[in-house]
Amino acid sequence: MDISLPLDLLAYLDELDRFIEAEIKPLEEADDNIRFFDHRREWARTDFENGGLPRDDWEALLREARRRADVAGHLRFTMPSQYGGKDGSQLWMAVIRERFAAKGLGLHNDLQNEHSIVGNFPYVQMLMQHGTQAQRDAMIPGMPDGSNRICFGLTEPDHGSDATFMETTARRERRDGIDGWVIEGTKMWTTGVHVGSHCATFARTSGQPGDAKGITCFLVPISTPGLEIGEYLWTFNMPTDHPYVHFTDCWVPDETILGQADNGLMVAQCFVNQNRLRQAAASLGAAQFCIDESVKWARSRKPFGKALAANQAIQFPLVELQTQAEMLRLLIYKTGAEMDTMSLDEVERTMSDKVSMCNYWGNRLCTEAADRAMQVHGAIGYSRHKPFEHIYRHHRRYRITEGSEEIQMRKIGAFMFGYRGPRKRMFD
Repeated sequence: MDISLPLDLLAYLDELDRFIEAEIKPLEEADDNIRFFDHRREWARTDFENGGLPRDDWEALLREARRRADVAGHLRFTMPSQYGGKDGSQLWMAVIRERFAAKGLGLHNDLQNEHSIVGNFPYVQMLMQHGTQAQRDAMIPGMPDGSNRICFGLTEPDHGSDATFMETTARRERRDGIDGWVIEGTKMWTTGVHVGSHCATFARTSGQPGDAKGITCFLVPISTPGLEIGEYLWTFNMPTDHPYVHFTDCWVPDETILGQADNGLMVAQCFVNQNRLRQAAASLGAAQFCIDESVKWARSRKPFGKALAANQAIQFPLVELQTQAEMLRLLIYKTGAEMDTMSLDEVERTMSDKVSMCNYWGNRLCTEAADRAMQVHGAIGYSRHKPFEHIYRHHRRYRITEGSEEIQMRKIGAFMFGYRGPRKRMFD
């Protein structure tokens, strides 16, 4: 079995490296933009007097980097060719995300806000698989420049991991001769609403609490009367773009439904499986960065007259982390390659357990690698003059978001023991 990466993928990685050096690094180093990445990063990025939101100059820099990447033909890599993209595959995207994160902090890739010169755009695939042609044509062209940005309104204050018990509801109501729905409820952790155009809002439209069926996804314009953005929640890693969103007598027409009415959780799964694999790859890359930096430090640091690297107490923890990284890398690549052979709905039914394995272990590995890097580097590793505390604080989030570790393991267990997935018929 050939497990080597395709030559054209390797050539594209080299092309991306050249673009970063020619276009992105000079922008990062101009006009003290490095303040967003050195020890001042959290303060430079955060408008603490404005609810902790990202500063305008920080977001303007990110937009300029994406603009340059779009001109160079990289930003839309994952988008369909009819919208100017390259139909980028899951495998290629996973490898790119890993490569970028392994470079460390920089303008080429900042996962605190899902920024990358190779855009993620999971909502494009949601629209391609579940949207109408009118929705695709209205939404997708504006996504690269940010004029259209969809935010994810699934989690609620009293219902996090189990979305089937959501209290947000939508009831049918005809207004001014147009069929539509009135949404009532509250969402939280609705990332990016401050620059969003639409909120993908999940609401119960039929059935009982706990039923998977009966939930519908609505693409609600942020400007819709009755939609109110509430408090922004400050987090372990600032700035924040995670607010409450309140819906009070918020009416939307039928045409805002994404996918089939009462089948919105399938739309949600279309989003999370792509994102979970790509995020796992980024965690792997960040873990590898922490391991590599620790090895370099251990070879160069010489307390008591000899290199730290000569001590097995330094070697063995890093050996374990490197072994885990090598195994995880193969699982991520294999999973991405298999995902490329099927639809996203098929992925959810047949192999989303593998996606969960990649995700929960990648996130845990990254936080363990960042913690070990701090320990190997000593006091300077704990300081903000090294990037490890930033990596730890950011990737610690992913052990909760994108589905907590426990939710991921629950899904894996359901597939293993035949409660879901291909093994279910073995026990029926």
